[in-house]
Amino acid sequence: MHQSKPTTTGPAGRGTQYTSEPLTTGIPMQMVSTGNGYYTVEPTAQPNSALLHAFEMEPQATMPWSTGLCHCFDDPRNCCVTCWCPCVTFGQIAEIVDRGSSACGTNGALYMLIMCVTGCACLFSCFYRAKMRSQYSLKEAPCGDCCIHCFCEPCALCQEYRELKRRGFDLKIGWHANMEKQGQAAMVPPQLQDPMTRSH
Repeated sequence: MHQSKPTTTGPAGRGTQYTSEPLTTGIPMQMVSTGNGYYTVEPTAQPNSALLHAFEMEPQATMPWSTGLCHCFDDPRNCCVTCWCPCVTFGQIAEIVDRGSSACGTNGALYMLIMCVTGCACLFSCFYRAKMRSQYSLKEAPCGDCCIHCFCEPCALCQEYRELKRRGFDLKIGWHANMEKQGQAAMVPPQLQDPMTRSH
């Protein structure tokens, strides 16, 4: 709602000036006399819950995973690597999710250390699943992140690997090489057809 903005310098009729500058409130307003010749601007009514709800930020929508949890054979090579050496797949995933702040080898070694000492490396890897979901607005499905990694660790790692791969990452070369690769692709100019070779 737009309304003329009053500039009050004295009692009404004796110096009160009005400007054409709009006063944007979003709530219906009215001029109310204070009783001594001055006026104040007040809302005509208390805003209702529907109006307040309109200003609330809606939760961010989540997207489904590109492949199912049990679709491990969509990538047979990664499936075999994950079954025999889950630390390798986890290290590759963690480097991409951390956006290069940690190395694949470091993450993989830490995963193996936790596995050997506690036998519960899934408690470490589930943290990265939650972080990855937050980055790409993915649904927490088919159940909680910790539950998935505790009861189906290889399938969870394979699903995360395929998700990043389908988003354009080559997990074998790491984060920085992927950024360089994407930067080079963006810098390649489009191929222009030679006018001399055009068919007439």
